[in-house]
Amino acid sequence: MDMSGRVSGLGIELLNQSNYKIWRTCMESYLVGEDLWEVVCGNAVVAPEDAQENADVLKVWRMKNAKAEFLLKRSISPDLFEHIIGCKSTSEIWTTLDGLFNKKNMARLQMLENELANTTQGSLSISQFFFKIKNLCSEISLLDPEEPISEARMKRHIIRGLKREYIPYICYVDSRVGSTTIFGGV
Repeated sequence: MDMSGRVSGLGIELLNQSNYKIWRTCMESYLVGEDLWEVVCGNAVVAPEDAQENADVLKVWRMKNAKAEFLLKRSISPDLFEHIIGCKSTSEIWTTLDGLFNKKNMARLQMLENELANTTQGSLSISQFFFKIKNLCSEISLLDPEEPISEARMKRHIIRGLKREYIPYICYVDSRVGSTTIFGGV
């Protein structure tokens, strides 16, 4: 890991409380590309039987499993490591992380809703701020598919969180174009 919170050499951001969907997509692609996916979630998640005739196959499986395990462990933030410390295989690590982040968890949903409500542009660029809001809305919608965040609600959060210096511009653009603007009359 380098100082920017990325996995060295991969350009993948460390898994943290708010980027599971992006991390999972990138990590899955990387594991497939490195021919390690089969030991994580494919047909080879269980080690071959430890018999003399399987010695070479077992050796290859152990090597692939160890590479994938190291990669997964090095790609998560330290505060999440305690969740996977007892896992015995890469398949178990993947399943544990998926269960941790990819279920309807009311406490996590509330945390994300609070983060969305309190997110402001601050020192972020406009594009960084837009992406942060969009990612939060997307993750909330994944956790609660019965009540996904509408585009209009997402736009209201964006406008509400922008620096004050942008508000006159937004009002001007919205008044010139009317309710057909990207701000939806907000």
